[in-house]
Amino acid sequence: MKYANVIVNISHENLDKVYAYAVPEEWRDKVGIGSQVIIPFGKGNRQTKGFVLELSEEPDFDLDKIKPITQVLEDGMVLESHFIQLAAWIREQYGGTMNAALRTVLPVKTKLKDKEQKYLHLAVSRERLSVYLEECHKKNYKARVRLGEILLDTPDLKMAEAVQVYKVSRDAIKKFEELGLLQISSQVVRRNPVETHLVTEKKIVLTKAQEEAVGYVWNNYQNSYHKPVLLHGITGSGKTEVYMELIERMEKLGKQSIVLIPEIALTTTMVTRYYQRFGDRMSVLHSKLSLGERSDQYQRAQNGEITVMLGPRSALFTPFSNLGLIIIDEEHEPTYKNETQPRYHAREVAIERAKMCGGMVVLGSATPSVETYYKSQTGQYGYVELQERIGESRLPLVYVVDLRKEMRQGNRSIFSRELQAAMEQALQEKKQILLFLNRRGYAGFVSCRACGEVLMCPHCDVSMTVHNQNVLQCHYCGYTIPMPHTCPKCGSKYIAGFGIGTQKVEAFARAAFPQAKIWRMDRDTTCKKGAYEKILENFQQGNGDILIGTQMIAKGHDFPNVTVVGALAADLSLFDGQYQSAERTFQLLSQVAGRAGRRKQQGSVWIQTYKPDHYSILAAQNHDYQAFYQEEIAYRKLMAYPPFGSILTIVLHCGREDLLQMAGELLAGVARKQAGEIFTVMGPANASIYKVKDVYRKVVYVKAREKEQLIKMKNLLEEYIRFSQYFRQIMVYYDM
Repeated sequence: MKYANVIVNISHENLDKVYAYAVPEEWRDKVGIGSQVIIPFGKGNRQTKGFVLELSEEPDFDLDKIKPITQVLEDGMVLESHFIQLAAWIREQYGGTMNAALRTVLPVKTKLKDKEQKYLHLAVSRERLSVYLEECHKKNYKARVRLGEILLDTPDLKMAEAVQVYKVSRDAIKKFEELGLLQISSQVVRRNPVETHLVTEKKIVLTKAQEEAVGYVWNNYQNSYHKPVLLHGITGSGKTEVYMELIERMEKLGKQSIVLIPEIALTTTMVTRYYQRFGDRMSVLHSKLSLGERSDQYQRAQNGEITVMLGPRSALFTPFSNLGLIIIDEEHEPTYKNETQPRYHAREVAIERAKMCGGMVVLGSATPSVETYYKSQTGQYGYVELQERIGESRLPLVYVVDLRKEMRQGNRSIFSRELQAAMEQALQEKKQILLFLNRRGYAGFVSCRACGEVLMCPHCDVSMTVHNQNVLQCHYCGYTIPMPHTCPKCGSKYIAGFGIGTQKVEAFARAAFPQAKIWRMDRDTTCKKGAYEKILENFQQGNGDILIGTQMIAKGHDFPNVTVVGALAADLSLFDGQYQSAERTFQLLSQVAGRAGRRKQQGSVWIQTYKPDHYSILAAQNHDYQAFYQEEIAYRKLMAYPPFGSILTIVLHCGREDLLQMAGELLAGVARKQAGEIFTVMGPANASIYKVKDVYRKVVYVKAREKEQLIKMKNLLEEYIRFSQYFRQIMVYYDM
């Protein structure tokens, strides 16, 4: 006998409540995860609908109490079935529990009170109301007279308007209702987080290159050739217009579209452009919305009131029933990777969701990830290119400043002399400046200020990280050395951990340019709702001279008056202890360079670094993706890093160090036993931050050629953990 765990009422409160049912022989071949079934429910065996979450050969419940499934519904995949199948796929690919996967993909269905709009309607003739008002005049009922006069003018109006604008008392409204003079109706109002005062613009005429890009994607879609397409377009080449044209074509077919963006900070800029094209047919989803606003956007999407949803990673799970297109803008961004369990990547989940509903995925970037570009060149993805900027704007001139020389010549400021001179000139000409602090992935690497040497792991070719015990450690293999007092290459005593913050940059900028109006954009200044929008709007309108920020200012924004960009401390992401560090440095520097010279005037970009000869920095200087890719892909192949191999990180958490160490060694031992020649197992090693809130963390790494091999290894380890008594106090999660 086969058994199915069935959920009856899908909501976040009920995800943990599943009921076991037997699968009769006649339905055995038709029941799968996500299947919609009819089941006898409760004491009266009321026939109700449910969804199958899991299948097993052995039930978790008492056999005597298990009832059989009555029927399997086969009238097409409903939305809930689609999401359950997607959750099962996420669970299989990334580990964790089915409940965690379901909570990730299912729309919010908590019990929220609908927001209602109440209306007042005149229920009698004007003549009868006029007679009553004469009586009110005689008795000096001023509030009733005011309400009556308003109803004579406007027989139907919003109650809120009557109370707030016309200052009508609620007592007067109640009295009119009791006398039958007016009726009160209510209507559910869906909250709309998009400001609808934006002016609709005319449709933009596409360039020949844009038309060819649209045509390539559209021909693929119409010919049922639905593999993902990489749209590789330099900054300012008009990728957004291509997206919007594709969305409009999908609309004409009755299809819906999702547009993913990497940062909440980009919603203001992007919403304006999309609303001007699609009006109330589009909406947004992101974590800054209230629960009520989020719930209403899901409802509007389900009801077919909107056809375009825009937002960061979580917008991928918009409940569109006729999804045709998923666009992932800036597809290379690490923010598309979920940081909590399950640690899914939005790009991979988007491709799987599109497969399930016969849709198309377009991946857009000026600096595509190495894995995506490799797949586009090996035929796994389609490929189309935009090589020129729109209109008269030109790519900026990029200068690399060697901070070693600056130090030797006595400049201890965070601004090189060349950057400072460029900033002074820009301020004199009433132009704007962006100062970008490259803090992504900062992990406390150690470098020499005299020669630029960074201390690397001899076994893994990644930078080593400073720990509190004054030791350096590699987080891939656990190799450690004491913190040196002098540089091992040149003998200089100027060797230390590298660190700088946005507040420090702001202080330096205020001291150097006291007359300038400066905005700072980081987590501290944008924690309140609407803070992103306020800063960006002020700077966009010219109400500010210098904008300081981290990666949130590096991409997607169009500041027409910015002519100077300073990239401070480019080395911070170049040595963050990750194998993708060169790639992320190139991408960030290329993106931030794209903010300069967006109109007729040519901009200038100043990259300050201790590694001026590094291939990622030279490629960013020359706007040369191909040069970067050829160097990087050779390095990846040599080290068997993606796309030539896959890595599974297993993270173990425990409040007791001794138990954690034992569990880590046990798990690594089990993995090594299964490894053979297919896998390489490393660790256990301390996590990059070993202790958080009195909980210790260890990592075990498993490398293999194919991701599918790692999924099998993950499944085997999950099974071992499930039945092992040693893991009862250990939390384990997986990062693919």
